[in-house]
Amino acid sequence: MDFAFDARTEELRGKLLAFMDEYVYPAEAVAEEQRAQLASPWETPAVVEELKAEARRQGLWNLFLPDSEYGAGLTNLQYAPLAEIMGRSPHIAPTVTNCAAPDTGNMEVLTQFGDEQQRKQWLEPLLAGEIRSAFAMTEPDVASSDATNITTHIERDGDEYVVTGRKWYISGALHPDCKIFIVMGKTDPEGSDIRRQQSMILVPRDTPGVTIERAMQVFGYEDHSHGGHAEVIFDHARVPASNLIGEEGGGFAIAQARLGPGRIHHCMRLIGMAERAIELMCRRAVSRTAFGKALAQQGVVHNWIADARVTVEQLRLLVLKTAWLMDTVGNRGAHTEIQSIKIATPRAVVDILDRAIQLHGAGGVSQDFPLAELYAGARTLMIADGPDEVHQRSLARRELKRYV
Repeated sequence: MDFAFDARTEELRGKLLAFMDEYVYPAEAVAEEQRAQLASPWETPAVVEELKAEARRQGLWNLFLPDSEYGAGLTNLQYAPLAEIMGRSPHIAPTVTNCAAPDTGNMEVLTQFGDEQQRKQWLEPLLAGEIRSAFAMTEPDVASSDATNITTHIERDGDEYVVTGRKWYISGALHPDCKIFIVMGKTDPEGSDIRRQQSMILVPRDTPGVTIERAMQVFGYEDHSHGGHAEVIFDHARVPASNLIGEEGGGFAIAQARLGPGRIHHCMRLIGMAERAIELMCRRAVSRTAFGKALAQQGVVHNWIADARVTVEQLRLLVLKTAWLMDTVGNRGAHTEIQSIKIATPRAVVDILDRAIQLHGAGGVSQDFPLAELYAGARTLMIADGPDEVHQRSLARRELKRYV
């Protein structure tokens, strides 16, 4: 087995590591200072816009998209170590390289399923970083872990569709540059096949009947980098019939195609978050003294750091295997592995971050270190893109089939 990265990956890793050291890490504190002066918390700090221009100039742009016509043309295996590096600063690096969710998933949907007009109108400005977008799937009144529960209606009325429903935790919806929603709802709620009842449709944010009801917090954080998370009401919002993505009844399949890459991208970045936590743990351990000796000399600290290193190496190998399978046998062939990393990675990284917070004491839960916000993000990913229990159920049933 060859564990080496290929030449292109190594080249991009080198450029990205240098970009992180020179631009991204120094920008973290600057962005927070600038954000405090903005009229709206959802506006983009000037330093982030500057870094977007620099990343594009250096060719560190749209690295996530395997389609060579629109993106960098990298495989999942090539992108994995790059996403890990960006995960070390998850609130800046993915944004400035145009590799941030939910835009990445929406661009993938438009690339794979959008028609020529939809790509021209929405995909091209997203690829250029000129606009942002949101993906409206989760609903407050049903268990959205089962997508067939979705109650939003998408009804045909002549040359238009009428969208009615309530969504929440719609990432990116509060960003001033968010111009388009991809909305999942039911076009055939009484259909016999529950996985053919749903469709996806493009709804411009300024459509009459679309209301941003409120901002949703995550563990008290507003997650400015993604453009926040919002509760959104669609009250008989009318859009042209041509805004339907793909065909009626294709929404469930499109969602699955979208969520597979999204799940592995989250796991790639989570490993970077864990690496950042280990670095901070080690720096703290060698710089602090308690009870007459450095924290680095305390046995329990040794255990935390060693366990964290072993865990990260295990997770990285599983993520890379999953990426390789997605490249070679497709998302369906890598289904078991995608679910495995979605279960294993967030919970393990949450544990690493928890130890890092403990080692930092009061500082660990403060705004002076990134650990508390990283913890909130990692813990949320045990719910986002399907809660752990849903993936465990599906994975176990697949294993049991071999014995029934």
